Amino acid sequence: MMMKRFALFTLCALAGALSVQAQEMNVIRLDDQVDQFNLAEIDSITFIPHESPSPFAPGDGLRSFNDILRIHTQSGVSQFRVFEIDSVSFTDDLQMTIYQGMDTSLFNLAEVDSMTFVNGMENTVSITYSGTTAIVFNPLDGVGVTVDVVGADVTATSTAGIPNITYALYGITTDGMFKIYSDADFALQLNGVQINNIDGPAINIQADEEITVELVNSTTSTLTDGVTYADPPAGEDQKAAFFSEGQLIFTGFGSLNIHGQGSDQHGLGSDDYIDVHSGSIMIQSAVKDGIHTNEGYFQLGGSVEVSSESDGVDAGVGPIEVADGDLTILNQADDKKAIKCDSEILVTGGTVDLTVEGDQSKGFAALNVQLTGGGVTIATSGGVVLEASGSGYEPSYCTGIKADNQALVDGCQLTITTIGAAGRGISSDGDIIIQSGSVDITSSGNGGAYTNELGEPDAYHGPCLNADGDLVLSGGTVTLSHSGSGGKGISGDSGLTIGTAEAGPALQITTTGSPIYIGGGEYAEAKAASVDSMIIIDNGNLTISTVDDAIKSKTWLEVNGGMINIVDSVEGLESPNLFINGGEIHLTSTDDGLNATYGVDGEFNDGSNLTISDGYVHLNAPAGDGIDSNGNLSINGGTTIVHGPPNDPEVGVDVNGSFLVNGGLLVVSQRNSPMVEVPSNSSAQRSVLLRTNQTFTAGTLFHIEDTSGESLFTFEPAYRYAAILFSSDDLNSGTTYRVYTGGSCTGVEQDGLYTGGTYSGGTLRTTFTSSGTVQVVNF
Repeated sequence: MMMKRFALFTLCALAGALSVQAQEMNVIRLDDQVDQFNLAEIDSITFIPHESPSPFAPGDGLRSFNDILRIHTQSGVSQFRVFEIDSVSFTDDLQMTIYQGMDTSLFNLAEVDSMTFVNGMENTVSITYSGTTAIVFNPLDGVGVTVDVVGADVTATSTAGIPNITYALYGITTDGMFKIYSDADFALQLNGVQINNIDGPAINIQADEEITVELVNSTTSTLTDGVTYADPPAGEDQKAAFFSEGQLIFTGFGSLNIHGQGSDQHGLGSDDYIDVHSGSIMIQSAVKDGIHTNEGYFQLGGSVEVSSESDGVDAGVGPIEVADGDLTILNQADDKKAIKCDSEILVTGGTVDLTVEGDQSKGFAALNVQLTGGGVTIATSGGVVLEASGSGYEPSYCTGIKADNQALVDGCQLTITTIGAAGRGISSDGDIIIQSGSVDITSSGNGGAYTNELGEPDAYHGPCLNADGDLVLSGGTVTLSHSGSGGKGISGDSGLTIGTAEAGPALQITTTGSPIYIGGGEYAEAKAASVDSMIIIDNGNLTISTVDDAIKSKTWLEVNGGMINIVDSVEGLESPNLFINGGEIHLTSTDDGLNATYGVDGEFNDGSNLTISDGYVHLNAPAGDGIDSNGNLSINGGTTIVHGPPNDPEVGVDVNGSFLVNGGLLVVSQRNSPMVEVPSNSSAQRSVLLRTNQTFTAGTLFHIEDTSGESLFTFEPAYRYAAILFSSDDLNSGTTYRVYTGGSCTGVEQDGLYTGGTYSGGTLRTTFTSSGTVQVVNF
């Protein structure tokens, strides 16, 4: 028969001894009365609940909620919590089975000496420190637990295999320690204890078991180790002020302060893993790592603060996971990491606050860094270090997040501030992926020139985002700002993808730093986004302000959707292969707005391609070419509006190769000079260039209508102009058109182009009849 789970048991009258040969069980009561049972007649033993209003009520001699059943065998003691036992049964072949839900434990009765019940409180070994002495209460002395005391040096040894023993520490010692050997899991209870060990760890756990550390509510415990450690017994480690060979699981709502003074030791260490569920842990100092483990660090709650002279948290080959609570780290040493491991750092909740002050130091450093929740704030002030390599040097940067394989942000609120020389925000030897959440990176550290490992002039600088692999920004809010010399918003050795067909990020990039002179007429400029491979923009809302290039790819740049607003730039979009298939672009540049080039100046066709197939393109070019292709230009659709330059030698459209207009709407205002270009006669759509020796002031309307007054277009150039290039499928062969300047229009103006309304009050300049694919009209 099965019992119900309950919180109160009628166990006070039971203590058992087995007579195996007679297959009888003697039940000895506390009053020494004996009840004898034939095992062959026993179906099972169950523990039934006591009818009491409180699960901890002591009525009728009842023990506590944590009563324990111990099975004493020839090989040791097995221990079970009574409230977890469903039943105990016996078989004809002298076997006893204990049932706990789906789990069973089998015993040979020939090996069982007795079964006893003990109160949970009788499972606690208490150590109270007082100065240089310690007082021990050990109710388990006769069942395999010994405690040796020399002054205030306390060493506990458990060899009975009894799990869940609690060792409770109290009091204050100025020269003592607690050390334990155990062959089973146990609990360590810190009750405001203060331990200062002048020649070793304050707490030294030599047990490769699971240890639950309870920080007792409303207490503060303090541990301090010695500067110089005495030699340990052979084969033993003593790596930290609080050290454990086994797993450490912190619970409770008290506080623990650790002052790590050991010259070659950590503050808190485990050769397994550390798991923080609750409580407050403060590593106030450590000569080496604040927290060091071999197999991982996990935080599900509580508050952990670390200040150390080496790494903040080093989890070895294991992962680091923060799901809740607060983790705060101050890292001041050079070439160290606030949080590091060889596998994965995962933040799903809670808050992480890192301060990194050392040169070439890192905030997060791992194979993979995944931030999928919570909030992370990183402030770095360390600078770059040039390390000798090859025929020159290799820069090593101070970085907020460094991933060897992948850095992922998907739901986290991430803020990074870097102020040191060439400080970097997120850097990955592989990919950087931002899917949701917010990323805010502000950098101000200057870059500089150096000689690289090949012996060539080069420059070091600190991008907000830098990846050797791909950069993928598919969602979230991303704000990147860099004011340092040569500082970029996005830099990569591979590709950049922004948005998906369904959604995209809100991306804002600002760079204001001066260029770095490398030598030989070469500079490293503060570009907004620059990568070596392909850039694909599928969606998103992009706002860019930069003192150099806004978006640059060395191979391929493709815009398929999204809103791109480049408010300031030298060159807006640049690539040898530039394709606009959709989206909306508003761009202001002081040099070229759209630039297709392989990077070689000259008037020859370098084979580059610029194609506009759809979308909306609005270009402001007050001092450079609106569109500049060192190769070929094809406009096949969409709307393209160019407010070209008012002065020589730049023009609205500059093409070294073929210039085809096969569809779409094209309006270009510019100066009148022999350098003004028109599309090729091979174009599929008609175009007309209207030019005059008279210069019209900025804002003077330019209007074309047919002889019946039907408007072809009305345009308001942003700069003074003397020529208009126009192409549209509304331009019909054989139709006569009138050309006006000045006047006004009641229509809706967007980017200088009017739709709807009525035009009036202009001056008639000329008329022309459309003929040929490309027509030039002088007036």
